[in-house]
Amino acid sequence: MTKQHANWSPYDNNGGSCVAIAGADYCVIAADTRMSTGYNILTRDYSKISQLAEKCVMASSGFQADVKALQKVLSARHLIYQHQHNKQMSCPAMAQLLSNTLYYKRFFPYYAFNVLGGLDNEGKGCVFTYDAVGSYERVGYSSQGSGSTLIMPSLDNQLKSPSPLLLPALDAVTPLSEAEAVDLVKSVFASATERDIYTGDKVEIVILNASGLRREYMDLRKD
Repeated sequence: MTKQHANWSPYDNNGGSCVAIAGADYCVIAADTRMSTGYNILTRDYSKISQLAEKCVMASSGFQADVKALQKVLSARHLIYQHQHNKQMSCPAMAQLLSNTLYYKRFFPYYAFNVLGGLDNEGKGCVFTYDAVGSYERVGYSSQGSGSTLIMPSLDNQLKSPSPLLLPALDAVTPLSEAEAVDLVKSVFASATERDIYTGDKVEIVILNASGLRREYMDLRKD
């Protein structure tokens, strides 16, 4: 009888979907609150969104233990930055720090797929999208996670950004108002929940603008 080796992996995928949309003077970051493993739901009320700085929020899907570890590293690095510079880190600076942090672990990566959203130094909305090893790009909108293949075509249809190859370079921000962007996020999550078993229960929406940060919630189907 041949010996069977246990197929152990240091990683798991806890599913879930994240979306971020940048506007002229706002940024909307959203994620569902379901955390699963295989066909089991571990919890229906887990926030995938973390505020890294005053004007910078990260939403992460993938392996939530790695996401937690990543958030702790970024939080510690941001505290050091505040002591050294006596100010909060800007969103583009945090985007570079996140890229460096992920790339530093490229040989044993954080299994985390992140979207970073916030306001830049001019007060414009900005969204940065990442792979697991730190390659990133500034875009007008993005989606990560198990439902991203369902969400991204809808966002492309509604918000198609100008090609980065066009010269002169055009702004990546979306033409929608803040309320329209929130409504769009709600409808893409409602539709992704119908087809993706790892997305559901509730969507948490964070809206960042000049007056600060606020949260909205919307129930999704629970099956």
